[in-house]
Amino acid sequence: MGNKDGKIIYSCSVHVEQAIDDYVNFNEAAPQILITNKVLNCTYCDKKAKYKITE
Repeated sequence: MGNKDGKIIYSCSVHVEQAIDDYVNFNEAAPQILITNKVLNCTYCDKKAKYKITE
């Protein structure tokens, strides 16, 4: 997963469902799903991140 504490995952549109599943499994809570304008890569691939999955 993205960062070690599981609080933020950046995801492209292809991996958003996997990111949500990983967030819920790690944190046992529902995340907020925000559209991000930051120039960061997806946690799962090299595409530009579209979503920020966070608490």
